[in-house]
Amino acid sequence: MPPMVTVVVALLAGLAAGSAARPLIFARAVPRGEPNRTACPSCAAGYPSPGLRGRLQAATGRCSSCGSKAGPAAGLPELLTGVSFAALAAAGASGWAGAAQYWLLACGAALTVIDLKVHRLPDVLTLPASAGTLLLLGGAALAGEPGSFWRAVAAAAVVTAVYLVLVIAAGMGMGDVKLAPAVGALLGWTSWTAVLWGVFAGFALGAVAGLALILTRRASMKSSVAFGPYMIIGALAAFTLST
Repeated sequence: MPPMVTVVVALLAGLAAGSAARPLIFARAVPRGEPNRTACPSCAAGYPSPGLRGRLQAATGRCSSCGSKAGPAAGLPELLTGVSFAALAAAGASGWAGAAQYWLLACGAALTVIDLKVHRLPDVLTLPASAGTLLLLGGAALAGEPGSFWRAVAAAAVVTAVYLVLVIAAGMGMGDVKLAPAVGALLGWTSWTAVLWGVFAGFALGAVAGLALILTRRASMKSSVAFGPYMIIGALAAFTLST
């Protein structure tokens, strides 16, 4: 088990990453086709207010000018990213491959908040998630860490192709397709078995969540499910268990 100081540092880094992502989440958490938000919908004040004080006030989930609800709920992205980073550190994530996990999680936490709210995965997060994951895994290969960069590239292509087929066959969103290279690459770094289990875990988690929503009458058989969070959780869980 890693030293507690490592977990605490990861927690603090995650809190900072979540805070940094809050304005981006605020801007992009709008229905597809609508313009990005840059100001409070109630009073048109800029969000967040300039400076450290403005960012701290934004973390309350309310506008610093009028006090109305603005942006993600109080502490949500900060705690989501902070706790997730701490969990990764406790699981022993390290090196360049560990950095790839943290990067995917940082992007994924913001994507999760947006996807659960408006059912979309914006390019401004999915494309950097995929590019950054591949770049960091390239660093892992150059550093001689155990794994295969070329298998990661191949897995990224295969998983993306699978999701492209699902766009046609099952109405999967293109945001999921753009996130697929990151998921495939991270899993492929370890093994093809991890790819199979990670992709399966994502679909299994999504199915369970969808069934729970139907049973609680919060959704119907025709409702869409925010699938991005389950892709990320499944990939990170399978990667951790396979290393």
